[in-house]
Amino acid sequence: MSSEHNTSRKIELLSPGGDVEAIKAAVVAGANAVYCGLDTFNARNRASNLSFDELNGVLRLAHQYNCQVFLTLNVVILEQELKALFKLLNQLVNTTLDGIIVQDLGLFNLVKKYFPTLDIHASTQLTTHNEGQIRFLSKIGASRLNLSRELNLEEIKSLTATAHGNNVLTEVFVHGSLCIAFSGQCYSSSVSVGNSGNRGRCSQACRDEYEITAAGNKFPLNLKDNSAYFNLPELVDAKVDSLKIEGRIKGAHYVYTVVDSWRKQINSFVESGKLLADDSNLHKVFNRDFTNSFLTGDLTKSMFIDNPRDNSVNYAVDKSDAISVVQIQEVKAELYQDKNSLGEQLKKKVAAINIDKIPLALEFIGQEHQPLKVRALAGNEVYEAQTESVLLSSDKAVVDHDALNKRFKSFNDANYVMEESNFDEFKSGLSIPFKELTQLKKKMAYLLNNSKELIAPVELPKLAKHAKVDQDTKLSVLIASEDDAALADITEADIYFKIPESLKKNCTKYIELLLRNPRLIPWFPAVLIGKDYIEAVKILEQVKPTRIVSNNTGLAYKAFEMGIEWIAGPFLNTTNSYALHTLQEELNCAGAFISNEINKMQIRNIRRPNNFKLLYSIYHPILMMTSRQCFFQQTVGCKKPSIEDGCMLKCKKSTTITNVKGVSFAVDKQKGGYPSIYNHEQFLNVDVVNDLSELFDEFFIDLTNIGAGSKDQPDKAVLVKYFETLLNGNDELTDNNRKEDSKAQLNRLVPIATNAQYSQGL
Repeated sequence: MSSEHNTSRKIELLSPGGDVEAIKAAVVAGANAVYCGLDTFNARNRASNLSFDELNGVLRLAHQYNCQVFLTLNVVILEQELKALFKLLNQLVNTTLDGIIVQDLGLFNLVKKYFPTLDIHASTQLTTHNEGQIRFLSKIGASRLNLSRELNLEEIKSLTATAHGNNVLTEVFVHGSLCIAFSGQCYSSSVSVGNSGNRGRCSQACRDEYEITAAGNKFPLNLKDNSAYFNLPELVDAKVDSLKIEGRIKGAHYVYTVVDSWRKQINSFVESGKLLADDSNLHKVFNRDFTNSFLTGDLTKSMFIDNPRDNSVNYAVDKSDAISVVQIQEVKAELYQDKNSLGEQLKKKVAAINIDKIPLALEFIGQEHQPLKVRALAGNEVYEAQTESVLLSSDKAVVDHDALNKRFKSFNDANYVMEESNFDEFKSGLSIPFKELTQLKKKMAYLLNNSKELIAPVELPKLAKHAKVDQDTKLSVLIASEDDAALADITEADIYFKIPESLKKNCTKYIELLLRNPRLIPWFPAVLIGKDYIEAVKILEQVKPTRIVSNNTGLAYKAFEMGIEWIAGPFLNTTNSYALHTLQEELNCAGAFISNEINKMQIRNIRRPNNFKLLYSIYHPILMMTSRQCFFQQTVGCKKPSIEDGCMLKCKKSTTITNVKGVSFAVDKQKGGYPSIYNHEQFLNVDVVNDLSELFDEFFIDLTNIGAGSKDQPDKAVLVKYFETLLNGNDELTDNNRKEDSKAQLNRLVPIATNAQYSQGL
């Protein structure tokens, strides 16, 4: 579709709905769809969220306004939660829900197999940013996907074309809060305070106050809010299907104001081809000022604001050029008056709408030698059903008022509230086979369910417990420099080589390195955008490795197409058995790292597929977040006004930031890597070797220098030696004393370490 306004293609405006009032606000403001969460399994635990009864009420209300409803089930799922999740899915298939938003790969597997009537949308937490990922998500059952917020318009246009070619729709966030980290690749909250963003409990470390940096900032990670209000023509030209507003923890007033503004902008553009110039109402509700720099690809310091709180008053004062105290007070008074006016508009519009259950009255009509009839008065609708057989006079198995009330009481459910039944036309002393009553109830249930058959509940399938592939648990090692390839001379461990996130166009450096060192197994990163994905694919095509590790499902999809054995890396954050089955069944995956976010008991219950390896990292720098933005502009400062293509390839910096609680973090940028922040502690988990060796085929150690900043590095050869001794429990030369000595030596070599996640879990 071109950017001409006379298009027939619908542009969906997708609104957040943190609670019932916010959803009402979205509906009356003109949203085409809303996304909301229940009080479980959703990635905004701080939102009020809905009960199941409220969800059904919201569905009734929204559908009256031709507004769709999507439910967020967008967290990683733990093994012990699968029964409760299955119970919920059994309920959801019998609602009028329009789609579910999913992060966990296991949930894709379960829904595709057992709940095919549910439409699946891929969450922003899946960090979708390359064409291979789109093909993967299409294959596992996604009907639409949310593109990463970090992408620019050209990238969005290209990926949307790929999506449409694979029968998948695209969403783009156009308004609301911005994470500085790639969504789904942020572990800062999980590592710092045990509240995982992948479980809806983000504590927003990026909004924290830090000790003032060399560049003079107290909030060096705090981005302005996103607003693409004036980029609508380009988004339409890119053929994006849905414009998504962020804000499930925002109230009804915010939702109404933002949706109303966007509705008017879209209508203006569709009807006249022209944009409204006035975005003033967007500045009257909570905001941190606005930026569209990810969309334009102009990543500058102007994206940051050194204040995470509401900017609406500051904006009004600045815009009016108010100077004196009196002038400032007048501006504030006018702003609050405008806010109140918007609130009154909302109040009037929602006054007549509700999500109340539909009153349901049943009339039972029964005469001898006539069928038993039931008439349902449901709101303004009337439904009738009757038995096949007729009622007969009898003094045995008599159908009385109590029997009928008991049989039909389950209609008092999420949609209906039962009133007292009417038996005025029902004669006593009559009998009919009870199987007829069951059939009559089914007929009425069908009618009350919009003439749709109720889908019978499905039991969660039991998975077999398969033995591990390798009898012994092996050591594997990750390196990022050819200088460390010499470690192959001192160990039999598998040696993975980290391919950087950014690759120079048509550069053969890593192809030649891997061909020169056939023992090195390529390890691909989580984020591969644009040319970097294309260059990574070239490595596969020209090296043709026998095995790889990939933290990116797009690159994994290409390996699957080429018949290359692949292992799912730790940043795919696998937390349950069904995720493993998705990877094996859909992409012929040979094994997977189990997430370091989950604890001992959560790991223990995972059941591997047959002939599938399980791996676990026991030593690594703890990544907290990775960003497409630059962490150095706001910390140590940078002379470049904006991030250039060369920054990724050439820049190599490190510094430290310390929050006001006194906790420090390593800010690190490697050549060819994205700017990243790491915990000040390394992850070192020697306990798992004793606890769970029977579950794992490989224990893994990361010997790259990333995250180290200026800290001293232990001797890598010595580290490998002690880890091998720790693992080598079946070797007759290795006794318990030597294993205990290895533990002590490792703790000495890595003094600033933690395995807190192994204890606290999710």
